Amino acid sequence: MIKTAQQPIPHQNELQWRNNALLRAFDFLRPYRKISVATYVAAMIINLLSVVIPQFIRWIVDAGITDRRTDILAWGIAGLLGLTVVRSVLGFLLGHWSEKASQYVSYDLRNAIYKKLAMLSFSYHDYAETGQILSRSLTDVERIRFLTGRAVLRLFQAATLLLATFVALVLMNAELAVLAMLTMPVLGYVAYRFGSIYRPLSLDIQQQEAVLTTVLEQNLRGARIVKAFARENSEIQRFEAENEAWFTLSERAVRVSANNMPLINFIASISTVLIIWYGGMQVINNALTLGELVAFTTYLGQLVGPIRRFGVIIPAIAMASASGERIFEILDAESEVEESPDATDLPAIEGYVRFENVNFTYFGRRQILDDISFEAKPGQVLALLGMTGSGKSTIINLIPRFYDPTSGRIAIDSIDIRDVTLKSLREQIGIVLQETTLFAATIRENIAFGVPEATDEQIIAAAKSAQAHDFITGMADGYDTDVGERGVTLSGGQKQRIAIARALLKNPRILLLDDATSSVDTETEQLIQLALQNLMRGRTSFVVAQRLSTVRMADHIIVLDKGHIAVQGTHRDLLNNSGLYAEIYHRQLR
Repeated sequence: MIKTAQQPIPHQNELQWRNNALLRAFDFLRPYRKISVATYVAAMIINLLSVVIPQFIRWIVDAGITDRRTDILAWGIAGLLGLTVVRSVLGFLLGHWSEKASQYVSYDLRNAIYKKLAMLSFSYHDYAETGQILSRSLTDVERIRFLTGRAVLRLFQAATLLLATFVALVLMNAELAVLAMLTMPVLGYVAYRFGSIYRPLSLDIQQQEAVLTTVLEQNLRGARIVKAFARENSEIQRFEAENEAWFTLSERAVRVSANNMPLINFIASISTVLIIWYGGMQVINNALTLGELVAFTTYLGQLVGPIRRFGVIIPAIAMASASGERIFEILDAESEVEESPDATDLPAIEGYVRFENVNFTYFGRRQILDDISFEAKPGQVLALLGMTGSGKSTIINLIPRFYDPTSGRIAIDSIDIRDVTLKSLREQIGIVLQETTLFAATIRENIAFGVPEATDEQIIAAAKSAQAHDFITGMADGYDTDVGERGVTLSGGQKQRIAIARALLKNPRILLLDDATSSVDTETEQLIQLALQNLMRGRTSFVVAQRLSTVRMADHIIVLDKGHIAVQGTHRDLLNNSGLYAEIYHRQLR
């Protein structure tokens, strides 16, 4: 079964975002403050019209209908229609502007998330789950978009309309206004309780949604493995279990909303009933005009709308608050590999690499390298040999600063690699990792990934050097062949040769090959080795060795054992003088 961890994404700085996630989300509106201000001005004008229209209706009823003045009735209806048209036009502009500003926010948030993920070190991605990141980049950003757009705008409209309506009610009739406001404290309490219950529940729903996305992503990515081990039913059951957990939480949220919304509407309706009863009695006793009663009931109708909005908006804000926390966990994540503020570009190098007393501990728990010291001279081929877990790949990953040593120093041409920019360092290093990664693009695009401006002639030359040209031209679309997601349409050896061509196109001074020939057959390996012998000439090359041919071509061999350098030297010297190397040679290489 594929493990689905539910732990939070690591490296979160809780004090930075826990209490101000919503405020930080609104910081993304700052570049669009002009359109935001215009939106809120339009909202205030709409509210002003909402306060004026009932008074206009009162005048029509009292001066037109009650006094039987058809001229006043006609002008009043025309004026009422004009006010309604103006309010509708402003409502259109308000909706358009608020959505435009919020779409800008979601655009900037997604860019910020992707930029942060691209800049974070390998250690972050070692634990971050793809499903969690997808959920936060899509669903959570969409909730922040709604928050910065319609949600808070509606909350502002509702609050200001409530205040303006209350003032209008008091000016018309203080007794009726007090009667209308009797239920407001109860409504406020119910809305507050609703939000306090719904907010943590919404966070649980979003976390479970991310888990569900992770399960789906893992099974889509590992579809062949699932089928190969006949685990379809088991994975279906696992997905159903996670889906049921999400459904249970969502059903509970619906139940909480269903229990509170009717209660909110009921309490709001009580005010209307009381006003019609008490106001009707005052009209009968000539203490209130019919127009004033109609205006009063119109105002109450306007009060019910904002109150209902509170019931909808409070859960939305609660969910957006949870989304903001999850988004800023990513944006506040600290990379373990940081570029120095005064870092300079690494000049063109000769390729002299030196490790000085390097130690590396993975997340402070498991020591991988212990006091590693060695040097590789320009043009030298250095082979790394050892049992699984001995630290070979870690040494490869430390040179381009995918990770930083826990202690010690790594220098290239006597320059500490922590003193130069990451871009200038990695531009002079060619890498072929043990796990070949290709993008869902053409073969040409994959080879030219590191040098997008490369000509077709350069791409073809690199492919020929990696012994990939013949099988590429044998395909129907040649270099324009789409390799599919993660290169699924190619064999392991074909993917490896394209990855080698991609590294060779950079023409690097330092070449890192992490078991680069492990996925090719013997015949192909021999062709690649011939090409590599020519290509490594003049370059400093580090090769994780798993085959005898790789070891024999090395100028210097380092044998690692449990993070230590057990022995080092040439193949002939080690074979004659090292029992450990002889054992590895006979058991693994031969």
